[in-house]
Amino acid sequence: MRFTEIGQQLRQYRLESGLRAEEIAARLGVSRAALYRYEKGEVIKLDTIKRLAELLKISPLSLLGIGVEYVSRATLYFDRIRAIEESTDQILHVAGAVPYLVTSDAFDAALADVLADAAEAAGPERPALRAQSDQLLGILQSRKKIYQARRPSMIAIVTVAALQRFLEGGVGAGVAVSDRVRAQARAVAAAEVENIAALMEAEPIGVQLGLMQGGEPNGAFRILRSRERAYLAINPFRLEAHPAAQTGVAMITGADEALATHQKVAEALWREALKGAAAAARARELVRAARVAA
Repeated sequence: MRFTEIGQQLRQYRLESGLRAEEIAARLGVSRAALYRYEKGEVIKLDTIKRLAELLKISPLSLLGIGVEYVSRATLYFDRIRAIEESTDQILHVAGAVPYLVTSDAFDAALADVLADAAEAAGPERPALRAQSDQLLGILQSRKKIYQARRPSMIAIVTVAALQRFLEGGVGAGVAVSDRVRAQARAVAAAEVENIAALMEAEPIGVQLGLMQGGEPNGAFRILRSRERAYLAINPFRLEAHPAAQTGVAMITGADEALATHQKVAEALWREALKGAAAAARARELVRAARVAA
């Protein structure tokens, strides 16, 4: 058994359950320190896994990483992806707009400004929104550092429709902010699409980007592979909206059938997608059209 992965999933499910670490440890008859050691990858007995699963109201198979993980909060989903990316060698990103991991520091700064502006206008809910925003931004920055340090190969298929929405609304398009912040967010979005076009044109080693012109897939997904394991992540949560305002259930699984089916879909989409100079030219057309419309 991969105890590090079990520990990561234990932490995820503990946070999702809302139970305090002290409460879970007391029910198990272990110390809080022991529970944290389990979460860090210490060897854990099958009987303890079974009791933990009962406490957290999940299947033991899910805790072992054999079943399907269900995540109902945006920040917890992004944190789980961060943990998986720590050992990821290949990333396949299908549908949506700009893949976060190849965005610039300006994207992070713009998203921070959007979330801060929204919190300032939230009245008594301001502290809670700030806390959630800070948590999300910390997770995202950690993911980007991991990506930059490990440099896993990436294939990403973005869609014309998603890029158009990104250019029209800017970074954090679904968050209500002042006109000044929204104008800045749109400017950063245009720069990010220009950056995507440059990557499409240059085709740097380890990064392949394609552009879909037709209809969008019904849902975005990612496949993350390491030498030992592969995960499929189907995610309803988006960086366009505030994490506190999103409802949905993300699903993460290592099931072979699910991976194979989604891989086949991705390969078909990749064959049809524009690539290289043609994709870059189309992306720049979208930027020019957005600037004219503005």
